[in-house]
Amino acid sequence: MSTVSRSGKPSGAQVPRGHRLWCTTCDTDMHLAIETVQALAPPKGSLVDVAYTCVECSFFYAHPATLSQLALVLRRPNPGTGLLQCAGLYFHCGRPMRTVRSAVGTIFSSVPVGDSFDGFPEVSIPTRLLRCGCGFQIEIPD
Repeated sequence: MSTVSRSGKPSGAQVPRGHRLWCTTCDTDMHLAIETVQALAPPKGSLVDVAYTCVECSFFYAHPATLSQLALVLRRPNPGTGLLQCAGLYFHCGRPMRTVRSAVGTIFSSVPVGDSFDGFPEVSIPTRLLRCGCGFQIEIPD
């Protein structure tokens, strides 16, 4: 006989489960680097969308997980030196990075335009330069 009470959920509601953050190749969660954490749309309890990579074997995973499952991995020292993107913010060294400047970058294509070669078509992309307190910086599309 069990001494643990099982409290019922109203109207048969179920607790969101999510999938454990785990590398199926290495059979561990010790080498995971979290890359993105996004809210689900529509929200579902404590579930979030998580994307991560195993830095040991380079496998990439993305799936819903609970905040508790995510916390188990985040509380460990991060094995990677990567960037975490969460709720529109980018984190490096545990703090949000700040925008240093915004610009429009230009790239060129090596494909001829039409039947004649009229030079290289130009493509402009708005970007933001982000910088961390440690000096790390990255330019991302805006």
